[in-house]
Amino acid sequence: MRQDIRSREKMEKERERGSESESEREREREREREREREREREREREREGERERERERERERERERERAIKALSSQHIPHYSF
Repeated sequence: MRQDIRSREKMEKERERGSESESEREREREREREREREREREREREREGERERERERERERERERERAIKALSSQHIPHYSF
């Protein structure tokens, strides 16, 4: 009888330790998921930064184009009629 009680207590303790280690594994998995979400947010910030740099390059090309058009249009090109 006592042995049954001791073995039952031993099994309960093992189960508790197992559940503690399971909850620790779950916490570790959650920490890993949070690290992955942070890495994804960082990648998204990098992509957004690249998109912004590309938009700025496009705006600069447009300004250059407008300056070239303005420079050409301000030049006097004589018109000859034959």
